[in-house]
Amino acid sequence: MIQSVDRAARILKEFGSGTARLGITELATRLGIAKATVFGLLRTLERQELVEQEADTGKYRLGPAMLQLGNAFLDNHELRARSIPWADALASRVGETVRVGVLHGRSVLIVHHVFRPDGSVQVLEVGASIPWHACALGKAIAAFLDPDRRRSLLAGPLPRLTGRTIVDPHALAMTLDEVARLGAATEDQEAVVGEAEIAAPVFDHRGHAAGAVGIAGPAERLQPAAPPEPLVAAVKDTSRGLSQGMGAGRRRAAHGG
Repeated sequence: MIQSVDRAARILKEFGSGTARLGITELATRLGIAKATVFGLLRTLERQELVEQEADTGKYRLGPAMLQLGNAFLDNHELRARSIPWADALASRVGETVRVGVLHGRSVLIVHHVFRPDGSVQVLEVGASIPWHACALGKAIAAFLDPDRRRSLLAGPLPRLTGRTIVDPHALAMTLDEVARLGAATEDQEAVVGEAEIAAPVFDHRGHAAGAVGIAGPAERLQPAAPPEPLVAAVKDTSRGLSQGMGAGRRRAAHGG
């Protein structure tokens, strides 16, 4: 491992961990690295436009080159590219927000997002990260992982985001078994109060869960008492078609969706 590269990568990740602007002392404290070393790394990253310094505060933030790298990641992400027509069609069919996500560590990274087609003001969620256990996308993926990876996820940490978030490993394991049986996952106000989600897994040519596609919206529409069957069917239809587009065999695609 090249230490300077590792430290530079850790610095960039700190800016993406929830604090948009950080000073040299803050970074040095968080990472356990000498301030002089942090300063030198920041100056190097600044020359490559990966970070930039604010004139008024002296703090640093991510630079424009990071946007270029992020866009390149999305442009070359197969699941995102293949999901675009399917997600658009699903949003039109059900009249709700559609999100496509992949498992990244212990969270789901949103790689594609289609606005609810009602003209309301909405915020683009591409790049957002949600703890896997608090969203239907995450549960839809986790239910079809190999046993060791699933056990690792269930071992925690499992932060509580709302009063409805399931944080008990045994209860979550039972939920994943049910998701695997039904081929779809639901979430009722476990990530955000008032919001719900229905999702199904997307499989690749190896038969692995490459990600998930789902619809999100107000809990009173998606979870009035139980998930409306037409919405579940629409999500599963989309996941089946997208899985086949990713090269999954018909039997595997049908098993997941």
